[in-house]
Amino acid sequence: MSTAKSVLITGCSSGIGHCVAHGLKARGYRVFASARKDTDVARLRNEGLETVQLDLDDDASIRDALAEVLAKTGGRLYGLFNNGAYGLPGAVEDLSRDALRAQLETNLLGWHELTRQVIPAMRRAGEGRIIQNSSILGFVGLPFRGAYNCSKFALEGLTDTLRLELADSGIQVSLIEPGPITSNFRKNAQRVFEATIDTDASPHRDKYQAMRERLQKEGPAQPFTLPPEAVLKKVVHALESKRARPRYYVTFPTYLLGYLKRVLSSRGFDWLLMRVSGGGRR
Repeated sequence: MSTAKSVLITGCSSGIGHCVAHGLKARGYRVFASARKDTDVARLRNEGLETVQLDLDDDASIRDALAEVLAKTGGRLYGLFNNGAYGLPGAVEDLSRDALRAQLETNLLGWHELTRQVIPAMRRAGEGRIIQNSSILGFVGLPFRGAYNCSKFALEGLTDTLRLELADSGIQVSLIEPGPITSNFRKNAQRVFEATIDTDASPHRDKYQAMRERLQKEGPAQPFTLPPEAVLKKVVHALESKRARPRYYVTFPTYLLGYLKRVLSSRGFDWLLMRVSGGGRR
């Protein structure tokens, strides 16, 4: 059995999770890279990673995946990086109950169930690091991001509470709040959007066309987009610092909007966000 500190990462098929899995392995961690699809699990294994199949929408899959990891590590797990998530674009009034429930199942409730099951092993060890990959949209609401905003705002509240509850346990809890990061997020978001939102029946159909063009655009969709290595740097600090920070901002927009939210009135901040988002067109 390896004596390296072990870390379980969700959502490793591409983007941030893929980068962090390889980056931590290169630093000497024993990384367990998880993904939902068997084909992605096989590809990650071929890349030299230890892998586990994990579907965040399935409690049995979460339980079985964690049991497999703990069996391989002698019951110890130092770090959990919750990352697997997706975005559902669409106006709030166009979100069905089922669509919103599905967004929360993956982005919030699956993370919660996995985290809840990880904590006992960390308690027994007297140490651990739980790192939640939130978003700038965990504290900034933007038009047509309501479902994703909802999942990330809720994640932030749940994580803040968990951090307080675990204060004397030796387990440190951190949130990472990236702005635009290079990934497949837009491509996946468009696929879910087209399958979920009835654009023809919506009063927002004209804005949806502009949104489609943004999602289909090649290359960075927004200024100040950074590669996923920017998130890796924060994950490393959250794992290795004696006192991990409660929050880690990533990208210039996160720093800027975080500051402006503190100093502007709610109406002033709303005006700014409408300008930044083009009323939902950007």
